Amino acid sequence: MPNFDGFILRRATLALASALVTAGYAMAAHAQAPILTAPTNATGSVTPPATTPAAPEAPKPWVAPATFGEWASAIKLSFQGEAGIIGNTDDPRNQTNFGQLFTDKSNRPVLNQFLVTASRDLDTTATGWEFGFKLQLMYGSDARIIHNIGVFDQLIHDRNQFDVVEANGSVRIPVIEGGIDLKVGIYPTPLGVEVIDPKGNAFYSKSYIYNYGLPFKHSGGLAIAHVSPMVDLYGGVDTGVNTFTDNNSYAGYIAGVGLTMLGGNLTVLALTHIGVENPSNVPAPYGNAGLRYLNDLAVVYKATDKLTFTTEVNYIRDDGYRAEAFGAAQYVAYALNDQFTLNGRAEVFRDQNNFFVSNPNNNRDYINFQRGSYSTFITAAKPTTYSELTLGVTYKPEGLPAPVAALLIRPELRYDRALNNSRPYGDRNRRDVFTLGTDVVLGF
Repeated sequence: MPNFDGFILRRATLALASALVTAGYAMAAHAQAPILTAPTNATGSVTPPATTPAAPEAPKPWVAPATFGEWASAIKLSFQGEAGIIGNTDDPRNQTNFGQLFTDKSNRPVLNQFLVTASRDLDTTATGWEFGFKLQLMYGSDARIIHNIGVFDQLIHDRNQFDVVEANGSVRIPVIEGGIDLKVGIYPTPLGVEVIDPKGNAFYSKSYIYNYGLPFKHSGGLAIAHVSPMVDLYGGVDTGVNTFTDNNSYAGYIAGVGLTMLGGNLTVLALTHIGVENPSNVPAPYGNAGLRYLNDLAVVYKATDKLTFTTEVNYIRDDGYRAEAFGAAQYVAYALNDQFTLNGRAEVFRDQNNFFVSNPNNNRDYINFQRGSYSTFITAAKPTTYSELTLGVTYKPEGLPAPVAALLIRPELRYDRALNNSRPYGDRNRRDVFTLGTDVVLGF
């Protein structure tokens, strides 16, 4: 029989190569554009501007909305979709990109997410009481991974599922000069560099740290105290990692600090989440016992207007399963212009006890494991030190009509390799793998 998987891979690879060549021609055309100079008069001297540009106006002081209608006028409604494909050079029989949760299917297009969002953001300049909210709903394959226990997690058996990403209210409390921002409800974790919303990421594929070293969401309350222009303090209480109706009888806690320095060009965010995460219906010594510590440090340095470095260090430990993992990732982004940004990510992640890095076999296995229900996973044969190097381009087309102006196209080339004598890739018989992928993010 014909090898359809190989045919699809070749077609995906050709399409991605075509996209990269087209992007290269576009960048070359931009680089060869003539340099515009100031107009000259008949004598050859530079003609002065007709008028002197006015000085920028000073920011106006914040004024609280006087009526509900004025407050409601800041409510926004938006829609966003993401779809993509990952071509795997190993062409595994199980069609799984091992070590990738959100981009786990090889050589086939997927709908990652379609988002509907209604929100009113807190005004960051507010000096008095200020109220906001956010409701964000998702349909797509990402939902099966980011479910909160008890929120539509048993509704759909198929790959594309429905989820409530956010449902929270927020308030700025003016008890200190900078205020305290309090959020209550369902919200994405503040830990880490990468996020659920693809616009906030440099790449289509996610890091090992994001997949396996961090929570995705919480249900509870999170407070951020803006102690000074330099220091923010974080504190929160929730039902645990990825839970709404808790899977045990213990709460989880968030604590940490954020620093803003060098005029905003250097930021540091150090956060920890601590709590019992294993479900109570699992037999001892694992169930309803043993703290899980998730710790993350993210440092972002904007070296120039075009060049940004982001460093992430992560450590996770589960006392119930006696397992730990740790890793580090370095990101580099260089903006060629308003349309093209070059991105790089290098990462090492050590799964010390072969517990965290895995791929669910079925659509509901990931959430079922957190519930304490029957589930099966693809794992490595032994503890493994994983590494990955990802190179990509973010392309933002210009001149599109307003309804679809927010378009991103992100081709990438990724290389994964086990640094010890482990073979987790392919059909668990390969030490390394190349993947070529691209996604399209469209907002309106």
